[in-house]
Amino acid sequence: MEEEKVINQETTEIPGGEMGKVLIASLYGPDPVILAATRLAVDRLFLLVNKEADKVQEEAIKVIDDSFGRVLDIKYDKIDPYDIVSTAKKVVQIIDHMPKEDLIYVNVTSGRKTMALGILYGAYARVNRIKKIGYNPTEDKNTVVYLPKLSFNLTDSQKKVLLSIEDSKFENLSELAKKVDISPAMLYRNIKDLENLGLIETEEGIKLTDAGRIAVL
Repeated sequence: MEEEKVINQETTEIPGGEMGKVLIASLYGPDPVILAATRLAVDRLFLLVNKEADKVQEEAIKVIDDSFGRVLDIKYDKIDPYDIVSTAKKVVQIIDHMPKEDLIYVNVTSGRKTMALGILYGAYARVNRIKKIGYNPTEDKNTVVYLPKLSFNLTDSQKKVLLSIEDSKFENLSELAKKVDISPAMLYRNIKDLENLGLIETEEGIKLTDAGRIAVL
């Protein structure tokens, strides 16, 4: 058996059996999920699948159930594979319902790229809960690439601005200033910073981008 190659390895010490291991992953072909679940020796699987599964995905679900159904707790969530924001929200919901002691791993190999991005962004929204984010190159199944655990790193005032415009569109800064309890100078600075980060757009009023909607999850 070939030795597994690991890129961007993070050292992880796991207490003696006290924490559950959870894998959140997209599923289309079964191989990446089987490899990740086996290597990590997980206890539970949360797999995101297309709302309307085709024959390939239906077969992958059957393979996963046949391989792990008797030994692991497996849950499937149906999502729109092209809706990055709703996928990120689903990942955040899954993470928020897990015990804080659990070790959470994410794998973004299988499925459409938009689905993988949604899972990745959802992990970034709860990066303090994530142990590792893995990707298995299709050309080399013995390699695991661990992706950086990034976060939005927003200030309290930036979060306040984003939350204020989450469900509304403001025509100008004066309208927004009436709702946000921060100084006009700080509001202007935050708007510029958030626009540069790609979290809001101001061309036709002030509103959140998809990235901004993920940042407030």
